[in-house]
Amino acid sequence: MAKKIARTLKITVEGGKATPAPPIGPVLGQAKVNIGEFVTRFNEGTKEMRGELVPVEITVFEDRTFSLAFKTPPATHLILKAAGVEKGAGKSRESKAGSITKAQLKTIAEKKLKDLNANDVEAAMKIVEGSARSMGVDVK
Repeated sequence: MAKKIARTLKITVEGGKATPAPPIGPVLGQAKVNIGEFVTRFNEGTKEMRGELVPVEITVFEDRTFSLAFKTPPATHLILKAAGVEKGAGKSRESKAGSITKAQLKTIAEKKLKDLNANDVEAAMKIVEGSARSMGVDVK
């Protein structure tokens, strides 16, 4: 028989750097999750993603066990990293924060494809390009 789900949490943490300190500890404590086990499993599962923001979906079951589902880093984070800037433009129509190439755009789209609502890389590229445009990052 399948376990009954008590609650689902979504948090974003830097890969391989989860600690029981706030903001992670209090969120997991309220859900009655074993924080030490979460930190160990998260850091082990994301050790190759150090330096990247990793969204994780935590499914907590009634018997206080949990499962982790790792997602790809946010498109905005990948775009800013590719452009070499720290943040996007405040007014994207008037000023530009930086630029990325079509090759970089394709790499980001391929990485994000499984988490996007797109059937192929071309559609994913359009979605990521829209995100870049709204941040003030040009695609050349």
